[in-house]
Amino acid sequence: MSSPQLDELARRYGIARVLDGFAGRQAVSDETTVRILASLGIAADSDAAIAASLVQAEGLEPPTLRAAAGKRCYLPEWLENGKAWGISLQLYELRSRRNWGIGDFADLAEFCRIAARAGADFVGINPLHALFVSDANRCSPFSPSNRLFLNPLYIAVDHVPGYEPSQSDNDAAEKLRNCELVDYAGVANLKIGALRRVWQCWRQDAEQRPSPFSAEDFREFRKHSGEALWRHALFEAISAAMVARNGSSGWKGWPEQFRSVDSPSVQAFAEASEDEILFHAWLQWIARTQLAQGAATARRAGLRIGLYLDFAVGETPDGSASWSDPSLSVPGMSIGAPPDMFTAEGQDWGLAPTSPLAMTRTDFSLCRQMNDTLMRHAGALRVDHAMSLWQLFFVPEGGRPDQGAYVRYPVERLLALLAEQSQQHRTIVIGEDLGHVPPGFREVMRETTILSYRILYFEKQDEDFIAAGAYPRLALACLSTHDLPTLNGWWRGDDIDLRLEHGFIDEAAAATQRSARTSERDAIIRSMLDTGALPEYDFPVVQAAASNPAAPLPAALVVAAHRFVAKTPCVLAGVRLADLTGERRPTNLPGTTDSYPNWRLKSSVALEDLPDSALFRAITEAVATERPRAQ
Repeated sequence: MSSPQLDELARRYGIARVLDGFAGRQAVSDETTVRILASLGIAADSDAAIAASLVQAEGLEPPTLRAAAGKRCYLPEWLENGKAWGISLQLYELRSRRNWGIGDFADLAEFCRIAARAGADFVGINPLHALFVSDANRCSPFSPSNRLFLNPLYIAVDHVPGYEPSQSDNDAAEKLRNCELVDYAGVANLKIGALRRVWQCWRQDAEQRPSPFSAEDFREFRKHSGEALWRHALFEAISAAMVARNGSSGWKGWPEQFRSVDSPSVQAFAEASEDEILFHAWLQWIARTQLAQGAATARRAGLRIGLYLDFAVGETPDGSASWSDPSLSVPGMSIGAPPDMFTAEGQDWGLAPTSPLAMTRTDFSLCRQMNDTLMRHAGALRVDHAMSLWQLFFVPEGGRPDQGAYVRYPVERLLALLAEQSQQHRTIVIGEDLGHVPPGFREVMRETTILSYRILYFEKQDEDFIAAGAYPRLALACLSTHDLPTLNGWWRGDDIDLRLEHGFIDEAAAATQRSARTSERDAIIRSMLDTGALPEYDFPVVQAAASNPAAPLPAALVVAAHRFVAKTPCVLAGVRLADLTGERRPTNLPGTTDSYPNWRLKSSVALEDLPDSALFRAITEAVATERPRAQ
């Protein structure tokens, strides 16, 4: 095989032949390169095949990391020289005295009212993408089945017109509310069962119902959503049938004759299951309508930005999206990350990458649909792993992450599209630029007015945390994310204990990290003092706690840390609900599946009690003082 020709073919299709990692520059093997090319539909398994593929690639310009000239994402005039803040949360974690064991769209609307009264300008939530209705324990919001649609478990059933309360529903809901963790299977069983009853009643008099829940509204929704909605609803109907027979919720575990949307067996199923398919389409309509109502409530309550939605980086390889149109994803590959100082073997996220060639071939129609679907209800949009606009790390199926390679995407076109739709919908765009950020990428983000994502834990220079004034203006500043410890957990070193408990580090590494954490606690206190975020009169209490590993985190430091974030010049500042309620356990422990309750933890404070919580009031008052609405 001719390596120079293979190098040139890889270059044409944006496959990096060299990996710049924490261990230095390493060559990507010919085997990996050939496998990635094959997954993109490019033959390269012999010199003759490479030569023929090079002929086909004549005139193909390899992707270049550059901004789209003259294209800028939306930033409201009042933020050009002003600042705002908001609260982020996991929607499912909201605990209220009326929900059915999981936070829902009605809880979201009420939380927006609470946040607005506290002086916030946005409420950020986890991705709401469709998961697997028939297998609710597949609950990671970052492993969706289809990003075009929503998770029906967030529907507030008691707010759906036509729902008639029953004692059995009330008893089951109370039991689910009292669970320490979200019982996804229990919630799905209760909610989907109740919604089926509403669906049957709704169908009987839908023509007489008023907007926005009329039959005409539903027909319009189906028409606007097109073939994609029908295929997703069909997928959910087949998935439910398979699970009922003790089969798989994902299509890769289905009998062969059901693995293609166009197969005779699938068509026969569709003809025999019209009501079930319409039911799943109806669920999407109800969810979309309630989300729209939540967004409207947020604006009416006074949140100047409104809802801040989250866009996951990929979809599961056995979900609705890849089944509905297999040509849009890359078979035999998953998204991950190369080895780094935290994960020596790299990471495989188990998500199917979207094909960069399919993007171009279809004139980015799917990207347009996804952006439009999310931005329609979002005053701000967070793009998970924003570097995916430029490159994704492909891990060959059955291989190790350290055998992967970066594949480049048509970043200029993607940025132009993102900016155009951002302006159209008046949606601020935040890019989650954490992890391996390639040289020049943040400069491209700035040119496109995509806000950077800056986390206090990571903003350090040598042993010290950088000053608040050193943060960039075009950014969102916060303490941590769903993959990192809460401030309470960080202070106590719970994250270190969890890494040791789950075998990610050994005792020696844990001891080293605990020692480093002691130094970090001292450093964060110095930073709070130097910035004026921590008053001198609170210093003795905080310093005493820092010297005692068993001492709880002082409330004064919690408030100071949030005041520090608010003092940065960043356009936006974010506060986590988990920090407002003093939680210790992290939302998600990356690298674990069943050994830690990822995506299941509920807030320890009920929604109704939140405004009167002393910690909530202290933090929000401090942030609102630093970032008042009248700017």
